[in-house]
Amino acid sequence: MINLMKKFFFIIFLFAFGNLYAQKCRIAVIISANSEWKVVKEFYPKENYNSSPWGDYFFKDFKINNVNEKILFFHGGWGKVAAAGSAQYVISTYQPEYLINIGTCGGFEGSIKKYEVVLVDKTIIYDIIEAMGDSKEAINDYSINLDLNWLKLPYPSKVIKTVMVSADKDLIPAEIESLKNNYNAIAGDWETGAIAYTVSKNKKKLLILRGVSDLVSNTKGEAYGKEHIFINGTDVVMKNLLITLPLWLEKCNN
Repeated sequence: MINLMKKFFFIIFLFAFGNLYAQKCRIAVIISANSEWKVVKEFYPKENYNSSPWGDYFFKDFKINNVNEKILFFHGGWGKVAAAGSAQYVISTYQPEYLINIGTCGGFEGSIKKYEVVLVDKTIIYDIIEAMGDSKEAINDYSINLDLNWLKLPYPSKVIKTVMVSADKDLIPAEIESLKNNYNAIAGDWETGAIAYTVSKNKKKLLILRGVSDLVSNTKGEAYGKEHIFINGTDVVMKNLLITLPLWLEKCNN
């Protein structure tokens, strides 16, 4: 009975105080989708991968402005629930000053080109439907204007600075025109709205870079029913983002 009680209190101690002993970091890079994380593991195959309640992670040494620094790479998971939960876990456990989310998005055909990269300055979660009140008011409550004043020009790689719309669904061709008209959107994804909302509540600095893996028009999605197009697009986008990431890390210096 005494041994059982000791085990019980030891478990409570781990849950309550474990984060006090977690390695802290100044910069955390969050990758959401499984397909995106797969490319990260291929790009960095020799790192010391560990497990968390949300996903795998590792620390990697980078030289930032002539200073050696360990950067956290964390697999947060896909969709709004995992995105919000894992972002809060990273903030609470590792206490970063900067969070960076790199990943893919679907581009609106005719508004943005495949493989172009979006620097997100506003996120909108558009799949909120309020039957008893005003959906627009609810959507506005979860919309975030990212403070990028700390991110000084010039940017280290070519980007399009614009809004990103998020929902727990792929872009629907029939909704493309309304997303353009209502939000001036040119691209959409699953996670950035939840990540931006969570990071904003914690008053941390956030950088979101999303590359267009596939295009969607008002009649069809080029990858819909053809998953290999999305997988190939993800591979190109993620490798390009990982190659330019060290340059963006040097901007995290304010």
